[in-house]
Amino acid sequence: MDTVVAISNDLLKAFAKLPRAQQGKVSTFIAHFQCDPKASGINYERIRDARDPNMRSVRIDQKYRGIVLKPEQGNVYMLLWVDNHDDAYKWARRHRCNINPGTGSLQVYTVDHQSAEGESRGDVDLPCAFEGLKDREMMRLGVPEEQLSLVRSVHNELELDTIEDQLPAEAYEGLFFILAGSSYDQVITDRESVADESVDISDFEAALQRVSSQGAFVIIEDELELQEMLNAPLQQWRVFLHPSQRKLATGVKNGAVRVLGGAGTGKTVVAMHRAKWLAENLVAEGKRVLFTTFTRNLAQDIENNLRSICDSRALSKIQVVNLDRWVNGFLKKRNYDYNIAYNTDAYWNAALSMAPSELRLPDSFYKKEWNRVIQPQSIQSVEQYKKASRIGRGTRLNRIQRVQIWTVFEEYRLSLETERKKEVDDAYRDAAAVLLHDESVESGYSTVIVDEAQDMGTQAFNLIRQIVPEGPNDIFIVGDGHQRIYGRNKVVLSHCGINIRGRARKLKVNYRTTDEIRKWAVNLLEGHPVDDLDGGEDDQQGYKSLVHGEIPKLEHFESAEEQSGFLTEFLKQREQEGIQYHDICIVCRTKNERNDLGLRLKKRGVPLYILDGNGKDSEHPDHVRLATMHRVKGLEFDEMVLASLNDGLVPLSVAIDTAGDAVEQRQADLEERALLYVAITRSKSRALLLSYGKMSRYLDDSNSIQSS
Repeated sequence: MDTVVAISNDLLKAFAKLPRAQQGKVSTFIAHFQCDPKASGINYERIRDARDPNMRSVRIDQKYRGIVLKPEQGNVYMLLWVDNHDDAYKWARRHRCNINPGTGSLQVYTVDHQSAEGESRGDVDLPCAFEGLKDREMMRLGVPEEQLSLVRSVHNELELDTIEDQLPAEAYEGLFFILAGSSYDQVITDRESVADESVDISDFEAALQRVSSQGAFVIIEDELELQEMLNAPLQQWRVFLHPSQRKLATGVKNGAVRVLGGAGTGKTVVAMHRAKWLAENLVAEGKRVLFTTFTRNLAQDIENNLRSICDSRALSKIQVVNLDRWVNGFLKKRNYDYNIAYNTDAYWNAALSMAPSELRLPDSFYKKEWNRVIQPQSIQSVEQYKKASRIGRGTRLNRIQRVQIWTVFEEYRLSLETERKKEVDDAYRDAAAVLLHDESVESGYSTVIVDEAQDMGTQAFNLIRQIVPEGPNDIFIVGDGHQRIYGRNKVVLSHCGINIRGRARKLKVNYRTTDEIRKWAVNLLEGHPVDDLDGGEDDQQGYKSLVHGEIPKLEHFESAEEQSGFLTEFLKQREQEGIQYHDICIVCRTKNERNDLGLRLKKRGVPLYILDGNGKDSEHPDHVRLATMHRVKGLEFDEMVLASLNDGLVPLSVAIDTAGDAVEQRQADLEERALLYVAITRSKSRALLLSYGKMSRYLDDSNSIQSS
């Protein structure tokens, strides 16, 4: 029987906290252990008073010990924990590692637990929060039998949070979703469950193979894989996927799939692992996976991350490129006689001179009408425009008025045509037409994976539909309408020929930010309707973070100079506390404000690296990151500083004041809120909010901010 060696994600977390000098010794030991856990040099010692009889300690050096589980049945060895001698033994005495008969998953949990009752409990006569659940149902949610009484002591969400560290992750999540309003049947349906099969609670090797266990354990196949894990132990997304994520990332899909999820729920991680799985299992020779997103910077970040999880063979079957660049290359190969115009202000200035003065419409109206009505519907003539749907536009127009203003659009298009220019949407449309009508042209792709889908418009998805024919595993889409920050019109996927019926999924657990930061971000968008990318509405019910931390703090100043002075001292203090500068990112709403703050900080001796798409981030390890809010989308940092949250900048007055009618102003306000939502949710642990002069009205809600 082959020996199976597995490592828990808890061990990697413990390994990451060790002093660097000690990590080398531990890494060497784990490598030897992986090669031969039965080697004579490895001494297994029983742990006196351990609650789990299968727990053993192994000596790493005079000071440090590893904790290993060696079940009586089978040939399985599991590394669970590493720490200094005394703490390692304390950990082993307080934990068990068993197979849950309700879920079939392998779980590590606390057995020496504290009741949830305490200061958080008010009325002692309150009923248990889960009194409607039977013990059998609790276990199917992931609660170990030994913890049933602990869970029965919970009366509300606050008390559930107090025992979170004692529960297996799947149990805590399942119980939280029940408290959040989900039915028991819905929670079970949404997760990968083996409750209907007979579970052998002594077969640890079988348990390790289940999807529900692979979010916490990984079987080590070779030394290279092990070293890659130990070299970046905090990047657990590369190895451990939540069961809901793994279910989406793997397996044959009958058609297009759309995955929604709030910030930090791992949508891009799922998309990358989906690309990896397809490349390794389904992509035929001569075909590739096209992984596309909206911006060049995000595409580069994704490509770099794919290199950390894919071997060279899989990488050769994946092309990562933002959609504009792909279209440019595709059309140039076919001698396309136009250049794409990204800055069209000059052409609009000429066209707006034709605007009928009697209608008294602001200049911004015409640009919005073009982007939200004419381009999405591929309108080419005034007759089409007269019949076009204008749902979502606040200013009403009768047919006569539409004819009057058509001259502006006609002149705009003519101005572009004269200089052989076209907008991006026109280029998308032309590329789609080539793929549709020219039988000699094949895209060469078996699948298109779309990240940050909320930032792409109708013509983009019309093109994506033409790149791959409808069929199994054709399109995989991830996005979140709450993060729409580029002014794109709402897309209805079904109108673009992309059918997701029965294959629409949602991720609810935020793995990046603390729950305190998540709550602040969610509060910012409360009461503002957000679409689900297919004609319906999305919400954030059940959206939850599993870690806790400080409430975002606010500091207000009289001037920009005072703000930069405070920030300089703050950064020095964080450095003294052991925080690496490259783990901190400062963001501003505009490039001008970013540059101004950057100059002030540099004069004070703060080492800065501006994230602008140029240069290599890794070459500046000792610098604080400085960026615009748009630039940090898709990134994450230990700490975020949102600077200059002033009236006029957040929300940006030019974006709000020139929006036109009330409907457009509401849309512009939502996009500005979404931008702040994106910026603050880049943080993993702490968020600091700074303003000077007159404070942004978005910061007025004192219930959501704690002033330091």
